Amino acid sequence: MDIKHLHRDESGVAAVEFGITASAFLALLLGGFDVGHTLYMQTVLQGTVQKAGRDLTLSSGAEAAQQLAIDGRVRDAVRRLNASLSDEDIIITREYYADFTKAQAAQPEDADQDGICEPGEVWVDRNFNNVYDSKGGSSGQGGAKDVVVYSVTVSYPRLFPVARLIGMSETVKLNATTVLANQPYGDQANRSGTLTPRNCT
Repeated sequence: MDIKHLHRDESGVAAVEFGITASAFLALLLGGFDVGHTLYMQTVLQGTVQKAGRDLTLSSGAEAAQQLAIDGRVRDAVRRLNASLSDEDIIITREYYADFTKAQAAQPEDADQDGICEPGEVWVDRNFNNVYDSKGGSSGQGGAKDVVVYSVTVSYPRLFPVARLIGMSETVKLNATTVLANQPYGDQANRSGTLTPRNCT
C-alpha cells in the first residue's frame, strides 16, 4: 500500500473499536445478569418465607418436626436457585411475642441501646423468661395467638466476577422476614409477673 494513503486506510477499525468497547459491554452485561439473579433470588426468598410463615401459624407448626420440615422446604427453594449453598449459608430464626405491638417495637432494652447487655447496665424482663433478649422477644415458635417473626438470611458469593469493577461487595446477603400470628388453636400462654429491673453480668 502506498504510504501516502495509509492514514486513510480503515482496515481493522472494527476490531480496534470492539476491543475498546468489549470490556465495558461485558461488564455491563454481567452486571445486569448479577443484579437480575439477585432480584429474582430476593423475590423467591420473600415468597417462600411468606408461605412458610403461614404454614407455621397452624397448630401443627408448634411441633418441632413440622418446623424442621418447613425450614427444609425453605432451604430447598433457595438451593434450587443456587445449589452451592450450605446450611450455614441459610440462617433461619424465629422469635415470638405476646402481640403485634411488641413485635413491631422490638428494641434492645439496655441503657445505651447498643443491643449488648454489658456489666453494670440494667434491663427489664418484659416477657418473663428470665433471659436478656436483645429484641424483646423469645426464641422459638411460641404458642396459640403468639406473634412470630420468622426471618431467613442467605449469604453467598456473587455468581459473576464484576463486583470489584463497580464497587460492590463480593458477597450477596439477602434477608426476608414475615410477621404473623399463630392461629387461636388454644388459649394464649399467660406470661405475666412483676417488671423487675435486672443487672447485666
